[in-house]
Amino acid sequence: MIPATMALQQQRTNGSDLGTPIDRNLALEVVRVTEGAAMSAAPFMGRNQKEAADKAAVDSMRRSLGFVDMDGVVVIGEGEKDEAPMLYIGERVGNGNPPDVDVAVDPIDGTRLVARGLPGGIATVALAERGSMFHTHVPYMQKLIVGPEAAHVIDITDSVAHNLKRIAKALDRSVEDVTVVVLDRPRHDDLLEEIRSAGARVKLIMDGDVAAGLMAAMEHRTGIDVLMGIGGAPEAVLAACAIKCIGGGFHGRLWMLREQDRGILEGEGKKEGQVLELDDLVAGDNVFFAATGITDGELLRGVRFLSDERVHTQSIVMRSFSGTTRYIDAEHRLEKLRLRRATGEIEPRL
Repeated sequence: MIPATMALQQQRTNGSDLGTPIDRNLALEVVRVTEGAAMSAAPFMGRNQKEAADKAAVDSMRRSLGFVDMDGVVVIGEGEKDEAPMLYIGERVGNGNPPDVDVAVDPIDGTRLVARGLPGGIATVALAERGSMFHTHVPYMQKLIVGPEAAHVIDITDSVAHNLKRIAKALDRSVEDVTVVVLDRPRHDDLLEEIRSAGARVKLIMDGDVAAGLMAAMEHRTGIDVLMGIGGAPEAVLAACAIKCIGGGFHGRLWMLREQDRGILEGEGKKEGQVLELDDLVAGDNVFFAATGITDGELLRGVRFLSDERVHTQSIVMRSFSGTTRYIDAEHRLEKLRLRRATGEIEPRL
């Protein structure tokens, strides 16, 4: 077992009791972190420079997190320390003051989307009480995500057709009027056939696991009713944080892509085929989520460069304790940000 994982598990053993509300809406503080990451990545839109876009977003996010009043440990990040110089699993972030929190980050959810100038790229951060977030080295998870109206009718162990029938009934519509978002991957060929045979509509996406989960949970805003299929396990935790704030439904099962994944799962003390629900992925009710659009999508508008000195961003901010969702349209004056940098504050890397 690697040291970072051992440290995270020890934190869970010694963590605080869950359920006592944190008296600040931390999402309102970390939204400037996602705004900075989005503005830093946006200049690379459509330039086919995935690594450069990701580095810009990571650098900005790491700097900005250092100003947040919290003692954070990265649980979902850019990888292990030997793979990622910043925002690696187990890294401490924040200024060291209370509260103690788990941190999940995805500086660019949909790096390829940003590099190709396609819709749906976002920057995301989620926080929850220390010891409350799920962690695994198994890279993939099968997911079934819906909004609040259908949260209690899903069952990932049941057939696609039966799930869609129950979801449609919960939404008071026919299956033919239900839209399912699925990652466009060869592994989903059979799933797509089942969805289409059941009569539902399909929206295929190239990338953007976290955004797709939010789209399904916020169907009144996006027109997407369900997410089905296999995607990233780290992205599942980020999506679960947002879905817990919304009150949607999530079922997941770790998916064994390689034979070695079974050994990893056994070493972590987890069971293959176990159904994971929201409380398994992020426990308690002190969960915070923020995301900012990088490229235009169903969920959020992307970064707009209004002039050399003005930039517009659109973000979403959520808190589970109050169930509040806020949309924030912000105009950033770059000359002011540069001035703040000169006095020790942060500046988006533009």
